[in-house]
Amino acid sequence: SNTREWAAMEARGEVYKGGAYLTNTEELLGPLVTCYESLLEVGVKTVANGLLLDVIRRVQCFGLELLKLDVRQDSERHADAINELCEYLGKGSYNDWEEEQKQTFLLEELQGRRPLVPKVWACSEQTQEVLDTCAVVASQPREAFGSYVISMASKPSDILAVILLLREMGMQRRMKVVPLFETLDDLDGAAESISQLLSVDWYKEYCEGCQQVMIGYSDSAKDAGQLAAGWAQYRAQEALVAVAQKHQVELELFHGRGGTVGRGGGPANRAILSQPPGSVDGRFRITEQGEMIRFKFGLPDLARQSMKIYTNAVMEATLLPPPKPKQAWRDEMDRLTAMSVKSYRDVVRGHEDFVEYFRSATPESELGKLALGSRPARRKQGGGVETLRAIPWIFAWMQIRLMLPAWLGSDEALGTVIDAKDKALVQEMIRDWPFFATQIDMLEMVLIKGDPRIARYYDQMLVSDRLRPLGVSLRDRFRDMVKVINQLKEQSTLMESNPAFGESLKVRATYTNPLHYLQAELLKRERASEGVSEKEREQVEMALKVTMAGIAAGIRNTG
Repeated sequence: SNTREWAAMEARGEVYKGGAYLTNTEELLGPLVTCYESLLEVGVKTVANGLLLDVIRRVQCFGLELLKLDVRQDSERHADAINELCEYLGKGSYNDWEEEQKQTFLLEELQGRRPLVPKVWACSEQTQEVLDTCAVVASQPREAFGSYVISMASKPSDILAVILLLREMGMQRRMKVVPLFETLDDLDGAAESISQLLSVDWYKEYCEGCQQVMIGYSDSAKDAGQLAAGWAQYRAQEALVAVAQKHQVELELFHGRGGTVGRGGGPANRAILSQPPGSVDGRFRITEQGEMIRFKFGLPDLARQSMKIYTNAVMEATLLPPPKPKQAWRDEMDRLTAMSVKSYRDVVRGHEDFVEYFRSATPESELGKLALGSRPARRKQGGGVETLRAIPWIFAWMQIRLMLPAWLGSDEALGTVIDAKDKALVQEMIRDWPFFATQIDMLEMVLIKGDPRIARYYDQMLVSDRLRPLGVSLRDRFRDMVKVINQLKEQSTLMESNPAFGESLKVRATYTNPLHYLQAELLKRERASEGVSEKEREQVEMALKVTMAGIAAGIRNTG
């Protein structure tokens, strides 16, 4: 009763002045277990194994906290905080140091006994936010938090910096600090970074024989295109498994997948069974985000079915792992992905009109003012595609049904094998290699959700004459990608082996197509709203929100 009252008052921002309340799971579990054991001793097994045992199991499963929170912050924010601290203490500019110098400094401080952060220090607002977050984490019991995830991690110093900041804010336990390798370069360097870290005796003792690593799907695809990102993720996992075996630690891979193909989405069982051999090993940690939470866990029966799918796939991938790829397959993937990265970046980074076209043709600019996401649309204000978060990047293209992040680059790379001797090899890879088969199947699934006719309508309504040739080029490439997939799979139409899926899209199109045309008109009004009353502007924004949510629900993708 006291605990419920305390929690309710804390939620309202009020000060609790009542009696003692529970602060950790053991305080709740201990008396329950004592009652259970006492009932068994006196022979009342029926009562002990009834509702009391159910409660004990729930407490053990969910704890007093009900769920564990993960903390997530960008590596740059931690580095900036330590940089500001070092400059204040006269130690120089941390951000200008070489990686080896950073590691030496961080390890010396971690193994030292004196505090590093002064008691009186007027730091910047951003640094104070980082320190306050670490202080909150440090003040809570172990079971309240899961992992501290570091976005855009690349070097061992990124992990050591977080451990130091947590310690300086009073952390007296060992918390899992999890690097999230996101870009193509970071994924390629992930194994070397973890190997360097585990070679440090102090850190190896700190991690207690278990290293968790998060694999980023979203930003790697935004950085290099879907095909190259998928192959980089596969290679990174292979290399991390080898590093863990070398250093004799358990490896926990945490997959940061979203709902869309561009963010690692797709059927869960296919995703798990297509992982590299040895990477699942009885465990599989994964994020479920956006609309996928409702689709997979919104009802008890759905939740049970989803858990069965996950459990079955993890058991199968552990006991009957997929075959290791042949060297010829690996060589072909290296060739295809090198070509796809260049093709993707030539457009996204190299075309002088791309960013302007993207912001004109899609609702990207409007996403920031609409309450459709849990985080800001951009990591930094201004800048190009590189500053945009992966969710709005994919969301924007999905809204106009061009689905560009999932196929751009793959069209040119896979197009080279159609009339070449490599075609038979690629078809063999589709048939015999679960990883590659899943990549192609997910690409096919996203293509059937695309509609270049709708994308053309957005161009007609929103894009200037100067930018329209780029839109024409992208839609032509989309159609070429469809032809390539059909030729590789030797079929006349997409999803020929699963006609029910195509029919379901046709049914949904009855509702989604009008929303697209309405959205294009609303975007045009939104962008020409000078002289329009505040009430009318609010009505347009509300209508835009409805069209976005409706399209996302109909296509079953937000980003």
